[in-house]
Amino acid sequence: TTADQDLSFSVVSSQHPSFIMSTDLVPGKYQLTESENFENFMAALGIGYLTRKLGNQSKPLVTITQDGDEWSFKQESLVKTSEAKFTMGKQFEEMTADGRKVLTTNSVKAPNVLFQEMLGTNGGKDSFCTREFMAEKMKCVCNVDDVVTTRWYQRQ
Repeated sequence: TTADQDLSFSVVSSQHPSFIMSTDLVPGKYQLTESENFENFMAALGIGYLTRKLGNQSKPLVTITQDGDEWSFKQESLVKTSEAKFTMGKQFEEMTADGRKVLTTNSVKAPNVLFQEMLGTNGGKDSFCTREFMAEKMKCVCNVDDVVTTRWYQRQ
């Protein structure tokens, strides 16, 4: 009977339950290859001139792993290495690579599409990123206010 069917649900945001969606293309290593409007994005976040110049020159390697419910995003560049460990749908405090303290929540938005909400603290701005994972690459679109940056990463 319909009532006996076992439906799997996962909370991917604090307000919206959702069916569990595939994330099989998400784990991997990704090297930044293209970046559009990143300096303006960093400026809109209030990041200082020197950090913006270094950030714009950097071609970070992003490693995403999953172990059960725990995920890890590691970002390595010549300037800095940072790593965040989290569970989908659960907010956590994070220090960004550029030194901002944010409250971050990652969620699965669609199959192989992750949404990241970073709420600024101490007067900092909120920013949002959508990462779309494909067999060969990752597309990352982030926005703060009305400023959008698009960054492409090649799967290694």
